[in-house]
Amino acid sequence: MEVTLLGTGGPLGLPRPDCSCAVCAVALGVDARAATALLVDGTLLLDLTPGAAFAAARAGHSLSGVRQVLLSHPHDGPAVEVPAGLPQPGRVPDGRELTLLTGHRVRALSMDAPGTGYAVTGPDGQRLLYLPPGAAPAGLDETTETYDMVVGDVVGRPDALARLRLVGAVGPATDVIAVHLDHDVPPGRELRRRLAAAGARTVPDGRTLTVGVYEDVPDVPRRTLVLGGARSGKSVEAERRLEAFPDVLYVATGGARNGDGEWAARVHAHRERRPGSWRTAETCDLVPLLKEDGSALLIDCLSLWLTDAMDSANAWDDAEWAGGGERVLRARVEELTAAVRESRRTVVAVSNEVGSGIVPATPSGRRYRDELGRLNAAFATECEHVLLVVAGQAITLKG
Repeated sequence: MEVTLLGTGGPLGLPRPDCSCAVCAVALGVDARAATALLVDGTLLLDLTPGAAFAAARAGHSLSGVRQVLLSHPHDGPAVEVPAGLPQPGRVPDGRELTLLTGHRVRALSMDAPGTGYAVTGPDGQRLLYLPPGAAPAGLDETTETYDMVVGDVVGRPDALARLRLVGAVGPATDVIAVHLDHDVPPGRELRRRLAAAGARTVPDGRTLTVGVYEDVPDVPRRTLVLGGARSGKSVEAERRLEAFPDVLYVATGGARNGDGEWAARVHAHRERRPGSWRTAETCDLVPLLKEDGSALLIDCLSLWLTDAMDSANAWDDAEWAGGGERVLRARVEELTAAVRESRRTVVAVSNEVGSGIVPATPSGRRYRDELGRLNAAFATECEHVLLVVAGQAITLKG
């Protein structure tokens, strides 16, 4: 089964008309996208958009063989003109199945937002799932079979991908294609980087893909370290990397700090922006978690873990440090990095980058700065992917 993506942009396309934002300003060439529409084996058109016939011609196809046109979501603005020879577009009621003379079967899936998802099974048995913009499947269960390809709004609704993974509808070999792309994320390298972290990819308008060919499915890094200064956006970046995965365990190493209102407000802000399906553990005992099998871990953050480890070793005191505190701390760090090296879980860890700042005025402050630098370096050695976040912009250091 072949799928030609006549467009991969949001309903208004990219760049948006009359939009002067920075993303629209650079969405040129291959990064310019028409509204999303899919041509399946030249016979089924999913979503009819302005200029669909010209888009098909540019891609080396014709719409003359289309026998069914299905719409996935309400279209704002004036009605789209139906090219001569095409059947009138329609929508299949949720739960109903449509069988085409070509042997394709199309089942309509209910969504949690206005729109209809379509599960297409080709004559050869390959399975494609197409989701409308801003929507995720509703009512999934574990009887759902794995799709060979999923085409949907990965940027706008990463939780949809998490839901599909939870029930096995998306597996390691599923080719996840991001469409309905709008000006929420800068195009080009940054878009590709974010999608790869979710196990997804994007292609230019007009590309024809073969369902069931898995060579281009990106490998998700199993261990990632996200570094950054205060309020750099490092925690947001780390959380974003796991939004498309189910049952994440968020490991908060900062504790409750009873009586500290400002700290409580920080904790509340973090919890509010995390997906509701994530679980939270407040602990600095990271080694047992890393040794266990289980869901993905998000550790926020290593700098607070180090504070706890130095407290336990009484490493702030010069005499204790010289009398054995240094050896105790080094052993804790080695134990942690060894656990990261051997862990079978997906791990995303956050840490502060403080080495470029002001030199602390006290010996204990300088000791903490130095030990955090050593910890970050040791942890990064065990990770496939290391990022530095500056002013909300992620720079890839490794991977």
